[in-house]
This record gives sequence, structure tokens and C-alpha cells, in this order.
Amino acid sequence: MKYGHYTDKGLPESAHGWRCPSMDPMPDGKRNVIVLGCSHTYGVGLANDQHWVHHISQHNTKRYRYWNLGQPGASGEQIVRILYGTEKLLDPKVIIVCWPLWHRRERLEKYPISLIGGDQLLKTETDETDKQNFLKNVFWVQKFAEQNNCTTFHCFAEEDYHEHIGGLQTLSTYTIANCWPYWNKFEQRERYDKPSLAKDGQHYGVEHHKRFAELFLERFAVKLR
Repeated sequence: MKYGHYTDKGLPESAHGWRCPSMDPMPDGKRNVIVLGCSHTYGVGLANDQHWVHHISQHNTKRYRYWNLGQPGASGEQIVRILYGTEKLLDPKVIIVCWPLWHRRERLEKYPISLIGGDQLLKTETDETDKQNFLKNVFWVQKFAEQNNCTTFHCFAEEDYHEHIGGLQTLSTYTIANCWPYWNKFEQRERYDKPSLAKDGQHYGVEHHKRFAELFLERFAVKLR
């Protein structure tokens, strides 16, 4: 089924490509875990084995296959659109969403347009409309999960919105942005006080991603067996 930019079998066209296994031919024999998010999930500025999705993808590989469907600049709406495109393509059984900043929007014209930062088309939005738009997207993720018997996990790239989605399996407090630097006297000889950056000098670096994956698995590994 396909209407406009929405389909239940196929990923949107991407100028960045997809950091996941080949879909041709489509592998079988494992439960598919899809991971959705923005550039921090895609791993801009990082090698294929350095982003947080790679780290969690090493967990319980006998049962699960992980698909990194993060896209640079993604909004909540784009995340939902990608998710629905996996229904008859990947038949996901686990959905992990690392939510981006909630002021982002996706404008669907002839080609989808990602609205981020100070885009003029966002000037009439408020914190309340941002929150309601975020909750709308959470609803559609959960509705997809309900209809397809999926387990969902929620986490956050830069801002923590967990207080708005109580009752869901959520990695609260920690984000990719705030999880590092941290101090552990058993692991570190010197105290770090600056963020680690990726090769592009803008996105968060290796230490953030490794630490975030550790925190995610501390919280949810027992539920990914």
C-alpha cells in the first residue's frame, strides 16, 4: 500500500543511505530490531563500528538482527514515516526510537523537506505545539507496535522528554548529549570535563556513543533476550 510519501513496504529515498545490513536478498531467521533516530543515531562523523547502534547490535546476535534506520536531520514525523515503511519490508519485532529535538518537523511537498533549527516555517511553533507534535508521533509509534506485536524502547539524542511519556519503556535522564563526560575512578585516571566530538567537529564522539550504548543495555538488555 502506498499513498503519497507513505508506504508500508519500502524505505524513503535517502541522500545519506542506510547504515544497516543489505536488504537484497532479505535475510531471515532472526527477529528484526529497528533503530530510528536522527544524525546521532546514524552516526555522522563516526565509523561504522563507533556509533551507539553498532554497540547495542552486538547484544544477543543469535536471536536479533539490528537495522540502523537513523537519518541525519530526521524529525519525529520522518521517524514515523520510516517506521511504517518497515511493516511489510522488515516485519520488526523490536522498535528502538532515539527521539531528536521535538521542534523539528517534516514538510511533505513534492519531495519531503526536513525543517530544523531556525527555519522560518517553524516560527509560529511554540513549546506546547512542539510537545503535542512529539506526543502525536509517540502515539503512532505505539499504535504501530500494538498492531504488529512489537516491543518498544524510547531514548533521546539531546533533550530528555521522558516525563511526557510515562508508562513506556524509556531510558530516562540520560541522553547521547549528557551521558559523557562522566567520572569513574576505576576506569579513568584523569577527569574529563569537555564533550567528545566526532570527526565533523559538531556531533558527539566515540565516548558519548559507547557510554550511551552501555547505559541503554544496562537498562534494557534483560528484555532483549
